[in-house]
Amino acid sequence: MSYIMVDIEADGPIPCDYSMVCFGAVVVEPTLQKTFYGKLKPTSESWLPDALKVSGFTREETLAFDDPTQVMREFADWIKTNSRGRPLFVSDNNGFDWQFISWYFHHLLGENPFGHSSVNLGSLYKGLVNDTFQNFKRLRKTAHTHHPVDDALGNAEALLQMKEMGLKITLE
Repeated sequence: MSYIMVDIEADGPIPCDYSMVCFGAVVVEPTLQKTFYGKLKPTSESWLPDALKVSGFTREETLAFDDPTQVMREFADWIKTNSRGRPLFVSDNNGFDWQFISWYFHHLLGENPFGHSSVNLGSLYKGLVNDTFQNFKRLRKTAHTHHPVDDALGNAEALLQMKEMGLKITLE
């Protein structure tokens, strides 16, 4: 099983009504060398300026991004090539990130290589330290910049730190 850390940026709070602008992924392994980055042309006419601002892109820039179906096909191929066994989706905010990735895979490709499950990184940490008031974010080494590859890398670093702290997890 391969753990794949994912982070997305979007121009609104939910898929279908709004669009995923870009996303990044990294296979969680000691080297953190296997990364993916995709920028997607909007699938919706709706967008919220404040949400889009987080990504650092303008609406005009996003309109020139890549075809979403092609990006998702490339991501599915990357997952197949870079993971062993069943890939497991992990995210800092899987309630947000998962809904977009899952919707895009199912809507555009007809299936999601991650299946129907995801893991929340924060919940793993809270369980590890036995305290629901604790936050893992101090374990990141890479700055949280809202570039999704940076954010996925920082979260993958945190998961590797959790393994060092005693989290029972098998990584490549």
